[in-house]
Amino acid sequence: MPAYKRVLLKLSGEALASPNPHQEGAYGISHEMLQKVSQDVLSARSIGTEICLVVGGGNIYRGIHGMEKHRIDRCAADSMGMLATVINGIALQNALAHVGLDARLMSAIPMATVCEPFIRHKAERHLKKGRVVVFAAGTGNPYFTTDTAATLRAAEMNCDLMLKATMVKGVFCSDPKKNCDATFIPRLTFNEAKVKNLKVMDATAIALAQENKTPIAVFSIYEPDGFRKVLQGDTEFTLISVL
Repeated sequence: MPAYKRVLLKLSGEALASPNPHQEGAYGISHEMLQKVSQDVLSARSIGTEICLVVGGGNIYRGIHGMEKHRIDRCAADSMGMLATVINGIALQNALAHVGLDARLMSAIPMATVCEPFIRHKAERHLKKGRVVVFAAGTGNPYFTTDTAATLRAAEMNCDLMLKATMVKGVFCSDPKKNCDATFIPRLTFNEAKVKNLKVMDATAIALAQENKTPIAVFSIYEPDGFRKVLQGDTEFTLISVL
C-alpha cells in the first residue's frame, strides 16, 4: 500500500515556463517542463497513489501585473488569470496522455466544449477509476489565489497530502535566491508558517489547510522524480502540518 492513498499536486504557472530554476519572470509553456511534470506524475502514479493537480497561470497572465501596468480592475484581472490556468490545464492533460495516463481536465468556470465542469462526485469517480484529474480556473471566483484553490480541492477530494512544487527544495527562513545564508526549514506547524510570514502560501490557503488538517509538502519541481521521492520520503522537503 502507498504511504498516501490520494494526494494533490499544486503547480505554479511559472514552473511550466522554463526548465531553468534561475530564470525568473519566464512566460509561455516549456515542452521540456511539460514532459518532466508528466513523467513525474507517471512515476508517482506507478506506486498506487491517486493524483489530482491544480495549476496556476502566471506563465501566461499575472493578474497583479495587469492591475498595475494596464489598470485592469481586480475582478477582470483575476478572471483573465483563471482563464490562463485553463490553457495550462489543456497542455498538462495532453502531456499526461502522451505518457499513457488517462487524465481529465475539470474547470471551475464552465466551458463545456473545452473541458468538464468541476463537479465533486464526478472528480471522485475519475480518481477511483485511476485517472489523473487536473483542476483549472482556480475557485472560479476573483480574490482567491490558486494556492487557496489547491487547498480547497485537496479538502474536497479528501487528500492525505497536498504537495506544493516550487523552485527551491522547501521553505527557508528567508529568500534563498537573495540570501545565500538562508536556513532550510524541514518542518513547520501551520501556526509557525503564519506567524513567521514565510510566504510559502497566502494566509487564506494556510488557514484552510490548517482547518481541514491537510499537511503540505513543499519541494522542488526541478528535482529529478521529486514528486515520487517526496511521497516515499526519499528527498529533502518541508512538511507543514498541525504538529
